[in-house]
Amino acid sequence: MNDKIKVLIVDDSALMRKVLKEIIMTDDQLEVVGTARDGQDAIEKVNELMPDVVTMDINMPVMDGLTSMQHILGNFPELPVIIVSSLTNEGAMTTFEALELGAFDYVAKPSGTVSANLHIVGREIILKVKLACNNADKKNIRDRVLRCNNKINQRKSVPANHLDFVKNNELSKVVVIGISTGGPGTLMEVLPVLPPDLRAAVIIIQHMPPSFTTSFAKRLNDACRFPIKEAEAGDVLKNGRGYLGAGGYHLVIRGESGILRLPTSPKTIFMPSVNVTMESVLDTYGGKNVIGVLMTGMGDDGADAMVKIRNAGGVTIAEDESTAVVYGMPREAIERGGAEIVLPSYKIADAIIKAVGKS
Repeated sequence: MNDKIKVLIVDDSALMRKVLKEIIMTDDQLEVVGTARDGQDAIEKVNELMPDVVTMDINMPVMDGLTSMQHILGNFPELPVIIVSSLTNEGAMTTFEALELGAFDYVAKPSGTVSANLHIVGREIILKVKLACNNADKKNIRDRVLRCNNKINQRKSVPANHLDFVKNNELSKVVVIGISTGGPGTLMEVLPVLPPDLRAAVIIIQHMPPSFTTSFAKRLNDACRFPIKEAEAGDVLKNGRGYLGAGGYHLVIRGESGILRLPTSPKTIFMPSVNVTMESVLDTYGGKNVIGVLMTGMGDDGADAMVKIRNAGGVTIAEDESTAVVYGMPREAIERGGAEIVLPSYKIADAIIKAVGKS
């Protein structure tokens, strides 16, 4: 009986198909059941081969990867699609769109559309293929996307210059959101729902390569009702502002004035680290002024800090298993006693608003 994970590779480059196949076939638990040269070919191969996971390029002739993925997920909403995209600004923005539309995760090509050195990220590709397959039956992607779209459509219109909408931008409280695999899509269920006059600063720590965080900050800023920027050293925390941790650096607070600094130590698996940021905010402002939020992601980054925030009198919120794309980080926080409130992703924004208003 063959219980290997069946993978379909979609890429218009013969070299990329060859390299991806070589990488995937190095793992005994994986099997490449076929390849497709464009988006239309991918749709036909999915119906024919019934893979467990699809790796999808974006820029292809006949039909691009984004369009192909939407057709595939329309028929097979729980089939995980991993986007394999270039590190360019255009590639990053398209990748975020794919994640919001239901892609499970992404892998960044290290040197453009055709990356002969793709083996550099070989371990990441294998890990994410396994993770996608193991979590496919826990997440109906189509339902998550519909919830996200409904939330965004229900929000009030944003002023042309939403910077002017915030009347009191002095700092009252700090919300720290930690998130990893599945984060871009899940954040779109939460951040656009938060009001422009939120009496708190919002720090977002999303595990993401350095080359992607600038583009992601711009996408969040366009989607949300208050301004969000990639954090820079010297930024000052203010109410009704969002700060996305820059890839490759930690985000920590210096002094009660809330000046951000971006050190490169300590060395951790993920940079920025949720634990490092949450503990820095807690040390600076004390528990009663901090709201910790931990959502979908692999591993346990942020779980220990959530315990410390809760013990210090802060509010802690973890995403429920029913909506988590990967139930790793929130589960660890819950099991360690660090989650006061456990909710599905689409209820977390309301919980944040309530916690910010709590005296």
